[in-house]
Formats: sequence, structure tokens, C-alpha cells
Amino acid sequence: MNLPPNIPLAVPVKRSAESVAEAPRTFRQEFRKRRLLYLMLIPAIIYFFIYRYLPLFGVLVAFTDYDIIGGVFKSPWVGLKYFRMLFADPYFWRVLRNTLIISIYKLVWGFPAPIILALLFNELRSQNFKRVTQSLSYLPNFLSWVILYGLFYQFLYRSGLVNNVIIKPLLGHPIDFFGDSRYFRSLLVITDVWKNVGWGTIIYLAALAGINPELYEAASIDGAGKWKQALHITLPGIRSVISITLILSMGGILRAGFEQVLLMQNPLVFDVGDIIDTFTYRVGLVDQNYSYSAAVGLFQSVTGMLLVLGVNRVTKQMGQEGIW
Repeated sequence: MNLPPNIPLAVPVKRSAESVAEAPRTFRQEFRKRRLLYLMLIPAIIYFFIYRYLPLFGVLVAFTDYDIIGGVFKSPWVGLKYFRMLFADPYFWRVLRNTLIISIYKLVWGFPAPIILALLFNELRSQNFKRVTQSLSYLPNFLSWVILYGLFYQFLYRSGLVNNVIIKPLLGHPIDFFGDSRYFRSLLVITDVWKNVGWGTIIYLAALAGINPELYEAASIDGAGKWKQALHITLPGIRSVISITLILSMGGILRAGFEQVLLMQNPLVFDVGDIIDTFTYRVGLVDQNYSYSAAVGLFQSVTGMLLVLGVNRVTKQMGQEGIW
């Protein structure tokens, strides 16, 4: 069939600048464009390699009868011996129970506390007062548990200020907060929340700053009060941040605060206050049973990893954002 001479056989297609720009870049092109950002990652990569990945070699200690003179390679391989000892040790189950109870208490009371405090800070209208209160709430985070333990002990011991001014006039006798098993866990939870609540508000205040203020104006015009605005605008706006921090918090469910508990505990409260970290410290450094303590530490780390993976999966199935 003969085509008319004025109709071209093929029409050339011109690529727009947008389609050219959308073409995928190679790694070399991406690195060249963002080379300064990649160079800034080098110190972090070196840090994690030295202090996070190289120590993973130490998990071999849990599977050997470790000899500190011979080292890992010259120590006899015993397989799962120390893990069997671990699960057969009744004292380990007691410290595991204490760890879970204290960690869950801290999670139940300590996780929502920064969210509530951030919401309260967000409603303050006086910027000067807001800056002062925020700074005061951050301050305890920068104090070590050694200093805080000294302060709490002066206030809460049997002849301290709290007992002399409040407890004795009300009950007629002092309360030994550090030596009474009925109060020790509450003491751990309250002091931990007080120390960390201010610092935890930083990430939530940053998330609150990203919420569109026009949403509040529209809700106010529609007659919604502060409570309804918080329920329908504020909390949904920071929902992804809440889910991510919850997932990360689950990784430390078997770490109930080593430094705090080590300083505050004593033999009178071992039945309710001895946790896995302090148990590992005594077994590994005091008793020098390195293989057994390494087995406990490996169990702790693997359990934390499985909890993070599980909670992350459940969170994503519920339609929320996970950590990956």
C-alpha cells in the first residue's frame, strides 16, 4: 500500500526535561552529588564498627569454657552447656521476673509521661515561661545516677527530710524506702520517670511543630475544644513518632536500668530488685564466671531483638509506620 508523501513513517518522540531528570541515577552519580553527606557518615560508621560490630566476636565466650589466659580460641568448646545451666538456675528465673516487672512498670508509667508533658508544653503561650520549664525538665537527664542516688538518699532514708516532715507526722513511724521490698520497685519507677521525662519530650515537641496550625484553626471554628483537638489532631499527627519510640522501647524490656538499680539496691531488696544486668555483673565480674555471664547477656540481646522485630511487624500490620 502506498502512503501519501506528506505523512511521515515515524514521529520522533522528544523527551522532556522532567523525564530525563526522573531517570534513575547510578551509585557513582548519587555519591558524587551527595559526597559531603556520605563523608559525614564515616565517623559514625567507624564508631559502630569498633564499638558495636567488633564486640559481637565476644559471643563465642558463651559457647566455650572461657580461660582468660588462653583466650577464646584456646578455650574448650562446650556448646550450649551454660545455656542449659542458665535455664535450670531458679535464681535466674527470679531475676528475669524482677526485670520484666520493673521494665513493664517503667514502660507503663514512663512511656506516656513525655507525651503528656510535651502536650502541656505545647499549650503554653508565654515563651519565656515555656523555655524555663523545658530547661528545668531537661536538667535531671544530665545528672548521673551517682549524684541522683545521693540526693534521693538524703531525702528518703529513714531520718531524711521526707520521713521527718511528711511520713512521721502522718503515720507515726518512718518508712525505709531503700530497704523495704514493698516500696523499692515504686522508688525505681518514680525516680526513673522523673529523670528521663523531660529529655523524652524533645522528640515529641519536634513532631508537634510539624503539625499544620491551620488544622487547629479549622477545628476551633467548628467548635472543637482543646480536648477534642488533642484527640483528633495532635495525637494522630504524632502517631507515627509514638509507634516508632514504642518499638525501640521494647528492645530494652530486659534492661531495667543497670546503673540505677546497682546503686539503689541492697541485700534487703534483692528478692524484688535484683535484675538481669546486676546478676550478670556479679556473675561475670565479681565471681569471674565469664562464660555464664556471656550466655546471660546473649539471651538478653537475642530476646530484645526478637521483641523489636515482633512489635515492628504487629505495628505495620495495624497500618502504622515501623522502623523499616
